[in-house]
Amino acid sequence: MKSQTAIAEPIECQEITKERLMQKEKVSIIISLFNCEIYLEELYNSLTACFQQMDRDYEIVFIDDGSDDNTFATAARLIRDERHAKLIRMRSRFGEASALTAGLKNSSGEVLIYYTARVRINTQNLSRLLTKLDQGNDLVVGWRYPRKDSRLNQIVSKIFNKITGKLSNIKLHDINSGVMVMKREVLDNIDIYGDLNNFIPVLAKRQGYKVTEEKIEQLPGKFRQSKYFREYLQRLLDILTVLFLTNYSKKPIHFLGFVGALFTLIGAGIELYLFVYRILQLGPIAGRPLLLLGALLLVIGIQLISIGLLGEMIIFTHAREIKEYNIEEIIETNNE
Repeated sequence: MKSQTAIAEPIECQEITKERLMQKEKVSIIISLFNCEIYLEELYNSLTACFQQMDRDYEIVFIDDGSDDNTFATAARLIRDERHAKLIRMRSRFGEASALTAGLKNSSGEVLIYYTARVRINTQNLSRLLTKLDQGNDLVVGWRYPRKDSRLNQIVSKIFNKITGKLSNIKLHDINSGVMVMKREVLDNIDIYGDLNNFIPVLAKRQGYKVTEEKIEQLPGKFRQSKYFREYLQRLLDILTVLFLTNYSKKPIHFLGFVGALFTLIGAGIELYLFVYRILQLGPIAGRPLLLLGALLLVIGIQLISIGLLGEMIIFTHAREIKEYNIEEIIETNNE
């Protein structure tokens, strides 16, 4: 029997600033759904009420990411007579990055609101993020506060944010909250695949966009827990992937060559030490673990340098196809 999710009392939509009301960019709200039929109607009613109160053009794009309950049927019923909504059904569960990409291609707003329904947020607080966007930012991350999910999830999330912040030099409290408000051009200049949707703020910052955060209330409910070692390993690998893509994707020899050169020097040093040790007849070296370690480090080091050089050759061959810059504005003057 399915457990009922606690539903928070509806909160009146917060007052929108005059500047926001004056601007009439269309807002596309892209929401990834997976097995959330229990609170889907409340979510839909809350969103429509809030944006109707804003008196601006909007659309809601639901992405059913392979749900195996009645999420799709419930969503189809809700949007039946709604001209501001779309519903996309994925053939299987492809993940949130794919859902975001599908929503992006099937939306038309200049301002995008994206979040996954699993995080259970108070949608009325989205106006705070929109206001923050109007203050000159390009991407605003929703900082879930206070957190209502398990203590384990909060600890894992805090560690994840600390590590990501240190490696990417971006200071956010909830990078992987799954709640973002941004200009469309941000995602137009970022390639998202796999689980890189968790690192959109990092990738946007690397492209020179202004990234900030704003608190958004998390509603109580039933949340899945990060309790499997595989998930922690995947997150660590994702962090390493983003670190490599943001710093070394155009110069792989700088990373692989450095590590390879380090291993090669250590291996060569060990072998040189053993060579001198044997020449001076201080003792036998055959079968010593140190000999094997030195040889292994030499082989690995040379392989890493070779891979780095191959990467450089590939990038050089396709250099004209790679866009490494992002122009914000061009001003031309005509003095004729």
